[in-house]
Amino acid sequence: MSRPTGFADLAGRRVGLWGFGVEGRATRDRLEGTCELVIVDDRDLGDGVLVTAEGGLEALARCEVVLKSPGVPRRRADVLALEAGGTVVTSALNLWLLGADRSRVVAVTGTKGKSTTTALTAFVLESLGRAAIATGNLGRPPYDPALDTEGRDVVVEVSSFQSVDLEVAPAVVAVTALGSDHLDWHGSLERYHEDKLAVTRAPGEHVTLLADVAALRARRALVGGAVAWVGPDEHGLAAALGLVGAHNDQNVGVALAAAAALAGVDVTTAREAARANAGRFTPLPGRLTLVATERRARGDVRFVDDGLATSPLPTLAALAVFDVAPLALIAGGFDRGVDYAALAEALVRRTAPTTVVTTGPAGARIAEALAARGAPERAHTAASMAEAVALARAALPEGGVVLLSPGAPSFDRYNDWAERSADFTQVVRSLVG
Repeated sequence: MSRPTGFADLAGRRVGLWGFGVEGRATRDRLEGTCELVIVDDRDLGDGVLVTAEGGLEALARCEVVLKSPGVPRRRADVLALEAGGTVVTSALNLWLLGADRSRVVAVTGTKGKSTTTALTAFVLESLGRAAIATGNLGRPPYDPALDTEGRDVVVEVSSFQSVDLEVAPAVVAVTALGSDHLDWHGSLERYHEDKLAVTRAPGEHVTLLADVAALRARRALVGGAVAWVGPDEHGLAAALGLVGAHNDQNVGVALAAAAALAGVDVTTAREAARANAGRFTPLPGRLTLVATERRARGDVRFVDDGLATSPLPTLAALAVFDVAPLALIAGGFDRGVDYAALAEALVRRTAPTTVVTTGPAGARIAEALAARGAPERAHTAASMAEAVALARAALPEGGVVLLSPGAPSFDRYNDWAERSADFTQVVRSLVG
């Protein structure tokens, strides 16, 4: 069949769902009863879900259309083989966007800050008196039938996995930052940047709002749309909203610009509306969230959850927040092959007492990077979250900050970042209350 232009085009067709995580389940719920569904996952999930390597790929080849989940790499050999055989491979997010009122959609992407900026943009739109909803990686996909998006502005957090599959752009695309991440999926840093910014180059009239940072300036040639550069907000709105760190001034600046562009107002109006409603904003969990404070005679220890930091760039931003405090950083997890040189250098440059407790394969690479810079004594390896917290806590006899800011995904041990943060919180509270 020709490429579908929306979910309606799948009616009565044999459709494959490749990947049965959050997005796959939402897609099934959206399509159930309208077409013949074949559900496949690389893992053995049971319950009628076929395994890719055990007949699943052959079943997908007999489908007219396959909706690939973000977790299946776009250029993997079996994906390319499916397409070469005549099967249309696309994504549920792409189909949703093709059929949506794109004049009411904002896409937010970036190596760091996209979750916070997505939540902020929806908040500012609501403060302006508009109905708005934040969707995507930080919650449910916008096509989940359990969500009511009718008549609402939809702010979608878009990963690099999703960006590369989009055939059309929404009215506003916002990019928060550009660093190194997901190299195991994309294959190289250059390809990651190209894929991350693909949504800005998608067809359709749109404005592209770029955080005014050096990394994005350097990649300007990869950006499409009507480009506008956005600097940090300098009016103290981030602090009024309970957001910690100078990097959040940049997130607020991008969110204000995105909401103003969609609503057709100036940034000052958007800022004033947000400030008037600041008490209604709740910062996301896992973003520099204070879990507990342990009172000690020689100095208190604060336990801070920055579990949403799944790449080095947000971890670097977290280090800047606590630049003068004694610090025990818990970092590591699943290894995506990213470069930890900048993180190691930042840790070595710290003048305040600094310990790094590493976990998982990515943690081993962080420890190697520290050793290569003459600071092997700063790294200590932990086999569990309980051991990591205990080591970090013991490293701060004079008080300081125990910071969970992994700089890596959680898939070596947990289902997602939220499960890892929950484990950190539970361990901390069992130790200090």
